[in-house]
Amino acid sequence: MHPMSSSLHRLAFCAAGLAVAALGIAGALWFQETAQSSGKARAMFLAPMVGVIDACIEQPPARGTVPASLARRCVAEEGSAGALVEASLQSLSQAGARATKYEVGYTLPIPLLKLFRQEPTGWAIDDAMVQRLVNTVRDVQRPVIMYLFSTHFEAHAPIENELAGDEANMAQTRDGALGTDSYYDDHIYNWSFVSTRNTLTARRVQAVQAVLNATCRLPEQDRAKIRGVTLLGELHHLFPNFQSGMGFDAPYRITDYSSASVQGFREYLAQRFRRIDRLNRFLGSDYASFDDVHPPSKDIRTEPLKRFTEHIDAFAHGSLPISGWAHVSNRASDYTPRVRVYLNGELLGQAFVELGRQDVLAARPELGDANTGWRLDLDFRRLTPGMHTLNLFLESRPGQLVSMGARQIAVMDRHQSTPQDQPQQPLPWTAPSRTAQNATFHIDFPRDRAAFYYNPLVPLWHTFRAQQVTRYLAFFDELVGESCLAPVPRYTHQIIPFTNPSWDATRFAIQDSLRPHGSMRLGVSLYGEPTYGRSFAHWLRRSGQSRYGITEFHPLKALDPQGLAQVFDTHAQQGAEFLSFFLEPEWEGERVPRGHNIFSFDPLNPQFGSDVLYRSTQEALRR
Repeated sequence: MHPMSSSLHRLAFCAAGLAVAALGIAGALWFQETAQSSGKARAMFLAPMVGVIDACIEQPPARGTVPASLARRCVAEEGSAGALVEASLQSLSQAGARATKYEVGYTLPIPLLKLFRQEPTGWAIDDAMVQRLVNTVRDVQRPVIMYLFSTHFEAHAPIENELAGDEANMAQTRDGALGTDSYYDDHIYNWSFVSTRNTLTARRVQAVQAVLNATCRLPEQDRAKIRGVTLLGELHHLFPNFQSGMGFDAPYRITDYSSASVQGFREYLAQRFRRIDRLNRFLGSDYASFDDVHPPSKDIRTEPLKRFTEHIDAFAHGSLPISGWAHVSNRASDYTPRVRVYLNGELLGQAFVELGRQDVLAARPELGDANTGWRLDLDFRRLTPGMHTLNLFLESRPGQLVSMGARQIAVMDRHQSTPQDQPQQPLPWTAPSRTAQNATFHIDFPRDRAAFYYNPLVPLWHTFRAQQVTRYLAFFDELVGESCLAPVPRYTHQIIPFTNPSWDATRFAIQDSLRPHGSMRLGVSLYGEPTYGRSFAHWLRRSGQSRYGITEFHPLKALDPQGLAQVFDTHAQQGAEFLSFFLEPEWEGERVPRGHNIFSFDPLNPQFGSDVLYRSTQEALRR
């Protein structure tokens, strides 16, 4: 998902798709050259996605009408979206592939659940649609990322409603199956992935195999164009009210509490601890057997508990965010303001004011900058139970400190004893009051006098949930790995929620899938500051990942050609192997009618500086 503010995050997978079609001379020369050097390490290439599914692949096109000259290319017996892709890319890379620093390829989105049509005998693969997709690879002489996607965002596939009617296909909170949801204009199906033994997975497998079988019938020189395969798209645990429920204020209702998941958690604990007495010593509990353990699901503040280990909330894993936003006007360009945090008078740490807060920019456009966020996480597991004091200071420039305020937090024991004030050390300086006229700020978390409880069962539950995400991705990684595409790199297509300071990453349980896992390479969607700032680069250095793909890219602000080229260069040097962004389909110099993607690089799209980014990409490709 990526990682934008909750008011803007919108991964429009249904409207994705780009290929580069038609045999241009430059494309043919490029392919001949790269095919001969396929054994060598390749540099990063650009792989934009154009919305070709509803404009060309579906028959008849689902939205609006398309020019007759394009329809003939799409509908022909051996038709494809190749010509549409190439026409769309030609306007972007006018200089031609051989003249640019970065190769220009494309991402071909393949909507798995949309590959089914209903027949009198039941659901069957639409072989003609599959073939048009595969023919696109055949017809385009550029590198391609095949995107096998099936996410919680609707694909406008007729089979979706039937699948959603089976609770075994739906994620479950403690209160039962989630059902469906909405995200602005998008419909969401809260699909389950905790087991591969449901009809949803069976249909996904059926679709993937159909695509792989058709792809493997291509001549070897066409299969050689496939530079990577991305698996499923954004996959993470879900929660109610997806549009605004990813923050710390929302009720803590997470997935998955299905019977399969509960039993899997017990088996995970048994494998890890071997004996129930070891688990009891770790938890301070008195379970008679692993079968007595239930995943934590209640809030001690509002619900009676039989055992303390039943408690869970956004902080029960032992960490709480200290976060907010700040803006310093007229600051030096070579200095990044920072927030210094003191715990009971002793320095806890500092957080740079550099994270993206699109919500703040939307509310305060006069600030002119979205990178106002800051966050420092406090591990409170070993703090003495009692009332602790946090003092926060904004260092707006070297040596200039502004008091942002103080927060008292209650670290509670499991008996809910009345918290006692903890000893305070004198602060190392007398900070001035809020007098600096050039500083604006706000502390979002923690709330003053908020109470926090650590339940040692909760981090085990989150670890297990995170492994469920990885296992499901690995299942499809293995499926592709058993085909003729086994030598082709396979990538995830994940968001990185922890770069958004206002999001609670525990709801997503996505961290394990971002670590190295055998044949699966890291694929991430980057929006806003992580595209050009330091947060993603810092995380990448700690992640153990040496190469990655950028499955969706948007800075969420205008960048000039030099600035955008520098961003491309930085990712290439960090190990990025491809970079993808949305691009609107174009035919004969005109936009093809379809649902518009607000994140498309497009000269007609002023949102988030997308028109400037389009022109900057054109210029960057000429360098």
